[in-house]
Amino acid sequence: MHADPVDQPSSGPGSTPCGAEPAAAVEHAAGTTGLLVELATASASLPVVGRWLRPLGAAVAMGAWGYRHLPGFAATSARSLAPGALRSRTRAIRGAAGVYDDALIEGLAAGTDLSCGRPTHRRLLGPLTAMALHQHYAAQTGIRYGPDPAQRLDIWRRRDLPISAAAPVLLYFPGGGWVYGSRRWQAHQMLAHLAHQGWVCLSVDYRVAPHNPWPAHIQDVKRAIVWAKHNVAGYGGDPGFIALSGCSAGGHLASLAGLTENDPAFQDGFENADTAVDAVVSLYGRYDWEDRAGEERARLMAFLERVVVQRDQSSVPETFRAASPIARVHADAPPFLVIHGSTDMIIPVVQAREFVSTLRAVSRAACVYAELPGAGHGFDLVNNLRTAATAAAVEQFLSAVRSSPRPTRKRGGLCARSGRAGRTRTGRATLHSA
Repeated sequence: MHADPVDQPSSGPGSTPCGAEPAAAVEHAAGTTGLLVELATASASLPVVGRWLRPLGAAVAMGAWGYRHLPGFAATSARSLAPGALRSRTRAIRGAAGVYDDALIEGLAAGTDLSCGRPTHRRLLGPLTAMALHQHYAAQTGIRYGPDPAQRLDIWRRRDLPISAAAPVLLYFPGGGWVYGSRRWQAHQMLAHLAHQGWVCLSVDYRVAPHNPWPAHIQDVKRAIVWAKHNVAGYGGDPGFIALSGCSAGGHLASLAGLTENDPAFQDGFENADTAVDAVVSLYGRYDWEDRAGEERARLMAFLERVVVQRDQSSVPETFRAASPIARVHADAPPFLVIHGSTDMIIPVVQAREFVSTLRAVSRAACVYAELPGAGHGFDLVNNLRTAATAAAVEQFLSAVRSSPRPTRKRGGLCARSGRAGRTRTGRATLHSA
């Protein structure tokens, strides 16, 4: 479902997309960023003082990310001060539950039980609440799932959950532009809601650029899946049902992992391990690492080339293609719930629509799409009625997937690029049955 035209960024004669800049300026900024990243990463390898200089690389990367999105932040702030903006925002927040209800009814098979998912913690607001939820439900914290210090996770569960519960499992990957991401400050409302309802949730940190260029990120996601399959039963979880979720860059990683099960290219050192998952929930994720059309995508690609991948797309096009979830869609993809805000200035909503269109054209599994009117990037970082409705909708979707017949899927591959445009799926998306 698409948002009203008033929710879309303005464009047309006499105006340019928010943050538009000449191609020469993009190239100049990319070259400067690349030089600074190289200097920062080189300084981190110096003996004795290198470890103290390591944060410099992260600071440079975050600065480049922030500079790229500064025009979008400014435009969003200006819009929020317009007359009537507060009233419209309040109405959109209160209407989120209805948006999710419509999306679930449209995207799931007729007769699917959606009675679960009553919102919890809906009155809890602010950062202090997030800390309280973490303290109450994060039963074990800082668990290592790999040899690198960054490879740590927290386990969210009810403290009275029996070890024999065989509860469904969700792995959550935070966002941060592939250069930052902390499990300590994201998705607390959703994780607390699911834990309260008897789920076992793993909030997972992963290695980030520039000190760990791509594909370290996705390799860590895969490693975390393997760790969960081997260890989550000891915390009351069911290794037979594992779902992935993430926001922004984390949504990209969760989507890519869900579409590339058992792909040895992303499983260095554990090529034969099982990394198949049962469902994916992506919140305002990035799905295309190839398309350079338009100023926003050109800036993204320059950032990926200089900071994240640290290789030019022209020299390794296969690397960028393999990292694009929209290029990895296949008929046996797991069920997806895709959530995006109509006024997202960081990742424009059209990119989520393109990804959903491809999923519905190619995949035989359910694809539920909820487009939230008036919601921007990171809308779930503030605990309110919309965030509570999001948590409830995630539980409803995943519970419906879990109660459906289990599919037998094949290893994911690359889909034809031509499959993205113009194809639609007739009929209602249904859960894939074997």
